[in-house]
Amino acid sequence: MKTKIMFLFIVPLFLYIILLPAMPLMEPDEARYSDIPSLMNSTGDYITPHLHHVTYLEKPPLCYWATALSFKIFGENDFSSRLFVGLCAWGCIILVYFMGIFFAGERTGLYSAGILSTFLYHFAIGRINILDIPLAFFVCLATWAGYRYITGDYQKKIWVYILYIASALAFLTKGLIGIVFPFAILILWLIICKKWRDILRLFSPGGMLIFLAISCPWIILVQKANKDFLWFFFVHEQFLRYARDISRKSGPFYYYIPIIILGTLPWCAFLFQAIRGVSGKTTRLWQQIDIRFLLTWAIFIFLFFSVSSSKLITYVTPVFLPVAVLFGYLFNLYEDQDSIPEEKNGKWFLVHLPIFFQSLLFITVLVLPPMLKNTRLGRDLVIMHSEKWWFLVILPIFFQIMIMFLPDLIKRRWEKGWFMTIYILSVLFLGSMVFPASDFLTPYKSAYPVSQAIKLVIPADEELFQYGINFYGIDFYAKIRTPVVDDFGELSYGINHLPSDEKSRYFLHSEDFVKLCKEKGNIYCVTQYKERLERLKKKIPNVEVLWSNGAFYLLRLRC
Repeated sequence: MKTKIMFLFIVPLFLYIILLPAMPLMEPDEARYSDIPSLMNSTGDYITPHLHHVTYLEKPPLCYWATALSFKIFGENDFSSRLFVGLCAWGCIILVYFMGIFFAGERTGLYSAGILSTFLYHFAIGRINILDIPLAFFVCLATWAGYRYITGDYQKKIWVYILYIASALAFLTKGLIGIVFPFAILILWLIICKKWRDILRLFSPGGMLIFLAISCPWIILVQKANKDFLWFFFVHEQFLRYARDISRKSGPFYYYIPIIILGTLPWCAFLFQAIRGVSGKTTRLWQQIDIRFLLTWAIFIFLFFSVSSSKLITYVTPVFLPVAVLFGYLFNLYEDQDSIPEEKNGKWFLVHLPIFFQSLLFITVLVLPPMLKNTRLGRDLVIMHSEKWWFLVILPIFFQIMIMFLPDLIKRRWEKGWFMTIYILSVLFLGSMVFPASDFLTPYKSAYPVSQAIKLVIPADEELFQYGINFYGIDFYAKIRTPVVDDFGELSYGINHLPSDEKSRYFLHSEDFVKLCKEKGNIYCVTQYKERLERLKKKIPNVEVLWSNGAFYLLRLRC
């Protein structure tokens, strides 16, 4: 019972709830998905989402509604912004627990939950306010409910109703993908298993009515308020985004392979050791776990996005749940071994080489930032203001050193505790990583520092322009509306639907901005990167830097 409480309650509460406010909101995604529900609460319009005060119809509203409710209860802050995502990440952990129990018993369920909660990917994505973890939770819940219904629970209609309810919630989270994934996975699995007749069982008239009752009211209301919603949302944002590279995030076919490998750390580093340790018993894997179902689930999602021209790291989130169940069962088998087989002729080192490599990789990542000070990573300039960096990384480095040796020492000494040792060290490592990650990313990936400076150096009655940037977090944190110069991006659709006077006031091109500066004689603005500052100096004769952290600049322009 104590182990169950730790795996399912204490650790998820610590990693996915308590640590949520340890890092400010990152740009652009977290700030975007905080600004939208904030505007919902302030305007009272919960039908048409607005971003930076313009119509934003790229995504459905379920996560916006959940975050708006969280804002109402806990106030507008980093914790309440991420709370719904953290709860959904926790929900994924509970889900794989029940999946593991169904296939192979209580301990496999607990191991699967523990593994998912400490996957590097799940920890990183499950603590930031984006849509992919809620989508993964609802998609995977729908897929699992459909599987349970097909595999013998026909009489329990609740499973097919959960399939349709979860699919509807997945649709309201991120669109058609929430419907496509569960049914495509289930149908493909049934085809592979040659259960053709069972395909029709998935299509329930009652379930369809439930789906429509949940999803259609918002579609009807938002279409009534926005006449071109159906074309923009279903054609432009759903079909065309998949078919061609609208978001300019394309990558090669193998794009997701390193993401999945790194995302399953630290556990994939122990995979070779576990496989060798249970050699001769792996046939049990085929007897207890429906491996065809889990592999169909993971491989379909992997291939679906691999062939897409639009790729983002977060798209493959639903892959990690079935992988966690497979890992949980395998490590459960290995844990049953009385001792670690003594390897001869250097084989012990080869088996443990992935473990040493992953720990050295993490340690290298932790010691590298001070060496990159004031250098470029892509477009971003690495800013290292903190003198406490080495203090922040002492603990995560220590935990990585321990993870290389302690699990085997524990198993040799007590013939058990190998898995628990890795799990506890992984929890401590991930928890301790939050603080150096925040220290490293905040200066240039979050609008929080500049928003605090705005309150100190910009007069309250003065308008602040964003020159060449559009950081949603500035408006969210500072509670102001900033006109934007040049960087319109994803706001183009909403800007085109604004009245001409509002459009010309809040969305300017450089020429109009310079002209406005000459008319007013004095303007305050914020920009990022020294190149933009130099570009502005060429257009404006007198540029005064009021505040800078090396990444952002608060400026007063005199013409």
